Amino acid sequence: MKIFDLTGRLALVTGSSKGIGLAIARGLLEAGAIVILNGRDREQLEKARTTLAAGGGKVHARSFDVTDARAVEASIAEIEAEIGPIEILFNNAGIQFRAPLEEFPLDAWERLKATNIDSVLFVGKAVAKRMIPRGHGKIINVASVQSELARPGIAPYTATKGAVKMLTKGMAADWARYGLQVNALGPGYFKTELNAALVNDPTFTAWLEKRTPAGRWANVEELIGAAVFLASDASSFVNGHVLYVDGGITASL
Repeated sequence: MKIFDLTGRLALVTGSSKGIGLAIARGLLEAGAIVILNGRDREQLEKARTTLAAGGGKVHARSFDVTDARAVEASIAEIEAEIGPIEILFNNAGIQFRAPLEEFPLDAWERLKATNIDSVLFVGKAVAKRMIPRGHGKIINVASVQSELARPGIAPYTATKGAVKMLTKGMAADWARYGLQVNALGPGYFKTELNAALVNDPTFTAWLEKRTPAGRWANVEELIGAAVFLASDASSFVNGHVLYVDGGITASL
């Protein structure tokens, strides 16, 4: 269907050298987009670019620090000058740190805020101010089921993802009038490197299977359909929405 076709559209996916970001990038590429990967590890980033490029399509890689506002502005300006106008942005970069709240290290709190919240504002702002004069653009922030639900040991992470949800709504409130659609993906529990310790914990996996109506972990490929929907013309009147892809965990006690 043409409304899902992304042919020729330039998409930037932050934190896309592995995991959810890489899966989203692959899905956008398969839908016809030109994809720019981003990550801190240059070697891992180039490996991801080579892998995706081998399957066909145009893939670029740009390594810049999404928590550094000046670096973000310079890099977005460079991308637009050298590759083209960014039409789709996935703010996917994120980290996790688990510890009892009463013992949570302050430096970990600062890193979480910088990576999970600051980067969404910095990259979103740099891209949006270029989309606004063009009158169109898609910004998709990666939230989480933790935007709605808490669990012991990850209170600060939950706070950052709650902020991503509300920043998404705020961005839509400010920028929808200019033709932009700003929404969020809310993944549930996916098998990724970030969740490796939980995936390999039989006790946690047993709890998750009982807690989730679908009764299982999700695979990263199961985010692609929702990602393409939010990036395409199919979601032209969807704004400020968080689309949870979670096997029903946010719908059930």
